[in-house]
Amino acid sequence: MALSGKLIGYVEISKNGDVFHDLLRHKPHEMVAIAPDKVHDCELHEGDRGAVGSVITWHYTTHDGKKKTSKQIIESVNEENHTIVLKVIGGELVDGQHKRFTNTFHVEPKGDGKVATWTFDFEKLDTSVPYPTIEMDYLCNLIKDLDAHNNAK
Repeated sequence: MALSGKLIGYVEISKNGDVFHDLLRHKPHEMVAIAPDKVHDCELHEGDRGAVGSVITWHYTTHDGKKKTSKQIIESVNEENHTIVLKVIGGELVDGQHKRFTNTFHVEPKGDGKVATWTFDFEKLDTSVPYPTIEMDYLCNLIKDLDAHNNAK
C-alpha cells in the first residue's frame, strides 16, 4: 500500500464558482449558520481572512458524528479558476496520521453547468492510516448543502 496518495471528489453545482470561492475564502465563518450540523466554528489565527498565508482552524463534525479540527494555511489562490490551496498544519489529519496533507478546491465548467472539485494530496505516516474518504465525503456533502442553501435564496 502506497504512503503517498491523491483523492479527488466532484460535486455538480448549480451556482457560479465565485459563490463558493468567495464563501470558502472570504466568508468561511458564514458556513456555521448555513450548515451548523457540519461546521461549528472557523477561527482566524493569523493574517487577513482569505489572504495567502492566513491561518484558520475549522471545527466540524463528520457524518459519523466525530468532532474534529483542521488548522490550515492558505498556500495559494487563483481568482480566475476559483482555486484555493490549503495546507493542513494541525488537527486530526496531520497529528499522528499524515506527514503532509493539502486540500485544493476549485470550480470548473462541465457542459452547461459547473463542478466543484476537492483534491487531497497527502502522505500517510504508515500503511495503517486509512485513506481520507470520510473527510472527502464530508467536504462533498458540505458543498451540496451550500449549493442547496444558495439555491433557496
